[in-house]
Amino acid sequence: MPKNIFSRVQSRSLTRHHKIAMAGVATLGAAAIGFSAVPSGASTKTTTEAAQPAAVAYSNQQIKDVKASVTDQMAGASLKAEQIAAKKKADAAAAAKKKAAAEAAKKKAEAAREAKEAASRAAKRAEAKKAAKKTYPNNLDGWIRESLDVMKKHGIPGSYDGIKRNIIRESSGNPKAINNWDINAINGIPSKGLLQVIPPTFKHWHVPGTSWDIYDPVANITAACNYAADKYGSMDNVDSAY
Repeated sequence: MPKNIFSRVQSRSLTRHHKIAMAGVATLGAAAIGFSAVPSGASTKTTTEAAQPAAVAYSNQQIKDVKASVTDQMAGASLKAEQIAAKKKADAAAAAKKKAAAEAAKKKAEAAREAKEAASRAAKRAEAKKAAKKTYPNNLDGWIRESLDVMKKHGIPGSYDGIKRNIIRESSGNPKAINNWDINAINGIPSKGLLQVIPPTFKHWHVPGTSWDIYDPVANITAACNYAADKYGSMDNVDSAY
């Protein structure tokens, strides 16, 4: 075979066996390109098939349904959040109301207690004021009555008649009376005052708030009645020297 013929055949053979076939994409579709390359001497078969475009379903209704579903979900979530917020607000309001009621009750109780204490203090002041203003005549009647008021404060029993009866027997109503002849006088501790009390007895049974002067009428009566209450139950039970 002439050289030039061989060369042309060889060139065509290379072109035939190694050339790659390609196809473009047609409008509104897609093409599938199949090709094969085989070695020299083998047959070559190339198949080209057009790819079928996939069907796309499209509907305005579908988009509307999805949009409506999302909208409903968002609305439901928003409603739930509002309900939770409303419950929290209601709980907070109830707690605040309960706390306010408790504080109001506490303040009311404190106010009542303060009012009660104030009334008690006022009553005590009034009583003290009344007692301070109370005056007694400077005689046997006044001395006995003043002594009875002091005795009442200290829980010492005794009556006006019982005290007066013993005063008349012991001193005839003389607050400066003194016994210088009985055994007490012999022993150096004579009986003194309205109810003839010896100094040791007066000192031991002295009642706070009265004078320490044994000749003081009220102090003498009160100390003597305090002693008689311990020994006899009351000055009312004394009918002779005691």
